[in-house]
Amino acid sequence: MRIVSPAPPSLVDQVVEAITDEIVSGILMPGSRLIQDDLAQAYGVSRQPVQQALVLLRGCGLVQTAPGRGLIVAPLDPGFVRDLYEMRAVLEGLAARLAAERASDRAAHEGPAYMAAGHAAVKSGLVSRKIETDIAFHRFLSDLSGNTLINETMTPHWPYLKRVMSDVLQKEESMSRTVWDEHEGILAAVIAGRSAEAERLSRDHISRAAAVFIHHIESQQGGRPKQRRTLSARKISL
Repeated sequence: MRIVSPAPPSLVDQVVEAITDEIVSGILMPGSRLIQDDLAQAYGVSRQPVQQALVLLRGCGLVQTAPGRGLIVAPLDPGFVRDLYEMRAVLEGLAARLAAERASDRAAHEGPAYMAAGHAAVKSGLVSRKIETDIAFHRFLSDLSGNTLINETMTPHWPYLKRVMSDVLQKEESMSRTVWDEHEGILAAVIAGRSAEAERLSRDHISRAAAVFIHHIESQQGGRPKQRRTLSARKISL
């Protein structure tokens, strides 16, 4: 039987990732106009993948239509964040419960590597690494659950979640350590097969994070808008 290698990210996926990174890092600020020609030139691609990427980003809430201005970077919406985290708490709780019921041995074998990567990311101080390892851990639990729809449901929302996490983690340094302490507890419950506890800890973990994120966003509203920085030249190749 021939082994089929995973397909590399499509050009549209690469553009989505590039624009998301620009938004998450603050290069493209809320309200910044997204001009297809400028983005295509910066990334070294044609307008078509940029156009398709912007449609996808509008669908996940990172981009919105502004009357007379075309597409702009959407401001963070605390109501949308609340809705998103309420849904996420249910899905993450389900993932942890199913992981404890179905894959405790695998969790014990593979889980410590995720913990080590997360604590290393906290020590590095790099927000991008903190976000990357956090998402990797939650995807790991979803994978352990054996329910493919959990990851499929969450995947379109990760770009927006990355932006929320980035905005807060740049200002709330102590939160990163708390997050991984809570991850340790969730993983321990999964490994021990304590499914009800794993679900409760996971849901509480997401709900506490949501409260911090929403409070932070609401406290920032009404502040002076920041200036847009120069779009970076990031060539994309197939």
